[in-house]
Amino acid sequence: MWHFFPENYMWSYQIVRMISQSYFGGGEVNEILDAASRMKLGDYESFHHEWMRLGNKSLTTANDAMDKGFKETARSGYLRSANYFRTAEFFLQPDDERKLPTYLKGVESFRKGGELLASPPKAVNIPFEHAVLPGYYFEAPGQSKGPLIVMFGGLDSTAEELYYGPAQLLNERGISLIALDGPGQGGALRIHHIHSRHDYNTAGTAAYEWAVENLDVDPGRIGVMAVSMGGYMAARCAAFEPRFKACAIWGAVYDYNDVWAKRPDNHPLAKILQHIFGVEDMPAARAKLEHYNLRGVAEKIQMPTYIVHGEDDRQNTVDNAYNVYNDLTCPRWLKIIPTSSTGSSHCQVDNITVTYEMYDWLKDQLLK
Repeated sequence: MWHFFPENYMWSYQIVRMISQSYFGGGEVNEILDAASRMKLGDYESFHHEWMRLGNKSLTTANDAMDKGFKETARSGYLRSANYFRTAEFFLQPDDERKLPTYLKGVESFRKGGELLASPPKAVNIPFEHAVLPGYYFEAPGQSKGPLIVMFGGLDSTAEELYYGPAQLLNERGISLIALDGPGQGGALRIHHIHSRHDYNTAGTAAYEWAVENLDVDPGRIGVMAVSMGGYMAARCAAFEPRFKACAIWGAVYDYNDVWAKRPDNHPLAKILQHIFGVEDMPAARAKLEHYNLRGVAEKIQMPTYIVHGEDDRQNTVDNAYNVYNDLTCPRWLKIIPTSSTGSSHCQVDNITVTYEMYDWLKDQLLK
């Protein structure tokens, strides 16, 4: 992976993450590089400021275009601004009074842009215990009783972010998508105060049953997919919700406690992890993490399962992929992107095209 900030992996990763999403309308490469060049390394205020600057700039462009009736330009501006605001919110700590307004500004921009798409996504609220899990339904064209993927992001993802790649790549292959904020994510956490839980299959079952009851989809052709920390979530859903037909793990997590055992208590995302778990300190968070592993779980998966993972993944190291794969007893596929290739970093942000085989695999599993 190219490191814009050689001394700071986390910042460099966010820059490359944005560049990869720019190909799907989530930014403009030269704007992203310009913003990065203005940031003061290690100064999180400058990180937030530059992304807010881009978000507001794109939002102004979108509003001006909308006032003049140029919906195409407005759509592009809204969708860019939404992703810029998402990134501006990324490192803000849970007690920062700017965090929720920044998040909501991104959601509002995304929804304005989504309304201008040829096939606008439908906002969904899936009942879950005392509240709802918010998300979007991206319907593939011409697919009555067609296939569907239920997808979760990772530790720090939002349902809106899943438009910039997954929704488009699935829809063009004839597969509809529910992009969902599960427990501890996006609006489920920020609006409905639903914290993360190790039995993520409860959210998967809620999504499956809601889809069957409310959407024009084939109950026998619904798969589950997730990215980054979501690799744990997808596997958990597949193990305990056998009605899913296929499982795609985009970045495997075998033991999330082990992942965080290698990170210090002052990690940039430590306070955010605590907020996601609904605890007050890192010892309490680490106690929660002890339950986030797939030992005795992965072998319960019966459906076809596909794993893609980068050999150079610095967040969830490649041994996670091998451990999950080795425990599987179902039909299984493993694609490791080698160090010698672009795409070998975490979740392939350094060459998203190497994940296209995963989408082709899902098409083969759900449309055949």
